[in-house]
Amino acid sequence: MNKMRVLDVGLVSPLRSQAIYHGVAYAMTPETPDTIILVGPTDPYVCIGYHQELEKEVDMDYCRAQNLPVYRREVGGGAVYLDRGQVFTQWIFQRDRLPATLEKRFALYIQPLVETYRSLGIDATLRPINDVHVRGKKIGGTGAAQIGDADVVVGSLMFDFNFELMAQVLKVPSEKMRDKIYQSLQEYMTTMTRELGETPDYDRVKRIYLDHCAQALGAELELAEPTPQELAVTAEVEERLGSDEWLHQKGGLRQSDAVKIHADVYLGEGVHKAPGGLIRATARVREDRIDDLTLSGDFTMIPAFAVGALEQALRGVKLEEEAIAPKVAEFYRALSVQSPGVAVEDWVSAVMGVEGQM
Repeated sequence: MNKMRVLDVGLVSPLRSQAIYHGVAYAMTPETPDTIILVGPTDPYVCIGYHQELEKEVDMDYCRAQNLPVYRREVGGGAVYLDRGQVFTQWIFQRDRLPATLEKRFALYIQPLVETYRSLGIDATLRPINDVHVRGKKIGGTGAAQIGDADVVVGSLMFDFNFELMAQVLKVPSEKMRDKIYQSLQEYMTTMTRELGETPDYDRVKRIYLDHCAQALGAELELAEPTPQELAVTAEVEERLGSDEWLHQKGGLRQSDAVKIHADVYLGEGVHKAPGGLIRATARVREDRIDDLTLSGDFTMIPAFAVGALEQALRGVKLEEEAIAPKVAEFYRALSVQSPGVAVEDWVSAVMGVEGQM
């Protein structure tokens, strides 16, 4: 039976709760065992996905007023409010130790979460591609990335959740929309506390979860502590994740409506909702060709650099479906890109949305 390491680091600062799995991944060597981290934040915070644009996703004025820190992770997905109501379950594995496709990787990662909830009497199921549902209500999502030499999958055990604060931290066009978001969160999300009528013991739930991990992975799990090297790298990662430069890195063109610069140059934005997440394409178009392009959203894409590479690949391409579609298809083939729930036609729809504003 394979041996795997468990790092149950308990409650740590909000920044460290994100930095720890980045640090373990970046510090990974061929001798590092596959690792499961259990961790939670001492205080509330907001975390945005790797491909998101901060000002378009988060109400920064509200977060500043409430002293809520905001961090960007190296994993895709959307903006989320986090606090002690969740225990993060972070897998950091050697490359090629997890299933090759993201769909199968998510299914393996989610299996112990589902079995944990079921052991508690909660009727949880996998909702492809990467969510856990209870009778149509979401009780957790997951994300994946390649960080350093590691394959990383992350999610959480959802003990409780502050629906009101989640609705407050999101950037929305009106308070009416915010009310709708809050109502929708109440109706379509759930937690262990909601399902059971009480909050279960954290340590008991973690033990159940690790038992199911051992069964799903066919491994013997051993409790351990992070190595000095992993802690040193984690501290370095904290400096980067805590910097304004990193937080604001995904910006590019920020125009929300098409703007005419002169007769041949326009700025515009297209938005498309794919099954695997929202895609936002912000483009400068010169003489009917894509002159500059920023792609963002709450999708998952591996390898991580693929988003920037796709932006580059589409620059200079004529803004028409017949030109963009084969370019994206070739890009996917050349880089073996994985983006569950986001296909070639979704990128085409997002980019072509710019044309509709011109």
